Amino acid sequence: MSLSALTLARWRTLDRDTATRYAEEAARRVDGRLVRLDGTPHPDGTTHRALIERDGEAYALIPGGEVALGFDPDAWRPLPEQLVSYREESLAGGFGFDEDPRDHLARVMSPRRTVTLPTVLMAVEAGRLVEAPALVPALLAERGLRLPGPDAWEHACGAGATTLFRWGDAVPAATSPYGTGASGPHRRPNAFGLRIAFDVYDTAEMTSDPGSVYGGDGGEAVCGGYGTFLEWLPLATANRNPSMADFLNGPEGEDMYEDFNARPVIDLD
Repeated sequence: MSLSALTLARWRTLDRDTATRYAEEAARRVDGRLVRLDGTPHPDGTTHRALIERDGEAYALIPGGEVALGFDPDAWRPLPEQLVSYREESLAGGFGFDEDPRDHLARVMSPRRTVTLPTVLMAVEAGRLVEAPALVPALLAERGLRLPGPDAWEHACGAGATTLFRWGDAVPAATSPYGTGASGPHRRPNAFGLRIAFDVYDTAEMTSDPGSVYGGDGGEAVCGGYGTFLEWLPLATANRNPSMADFLNGPEGEDMYEDFNARPVIDLD
């Protein structure tokens, strides 16, 4: 059974018994155990969610293969309420944002691209940094773990979704992008079973690329009063938050790294 050949497209076509065998093989390779297999419906079949326990921590199986990532601002068709928020809140606030929201998205979102990724296990929950970012890779390596790269993080978050957010293009109504009292699609596990990008204050994650931080902005947009659309934008799958990356890896972030997270990855090859 070849896990290296397990693509997302193939994963969705598998019946439950076959998906279980793949997941059990992944668990065997890392001396773990399969604790749950469920799934979410998809037009191409089922996006199975395989959760594996290893050393007391939960990991999700993330199938790889050739995947499309990133965001194309030129092809983006903003919803009316997003345009209203940007014009009447973000621009009117005098924060110096680009007149065209597409220009703003072009600066903060990763570009559209196609990449080939391996199948891996990724931690269901990201953990707080306990050391400065430069020391994190070595700490993880001591446990047979590593950081995800930007490509792997976006794929794990979006699970094949081509929309602005992993749940769609719209900002959820009657809720907020932060706080334990909030509800909505951002608070639920994603299609792979990860708890990811659900609170702009608390879920910012470093990657192996010092220039990319995903999943939150530390509450900058909320505290700054940038407007509803930009308050939610840090949770967008392809938002690499370059300003937060500069902060984390610069002198201002030396005493603030504990506010950021890292999501361990286990290779299966």
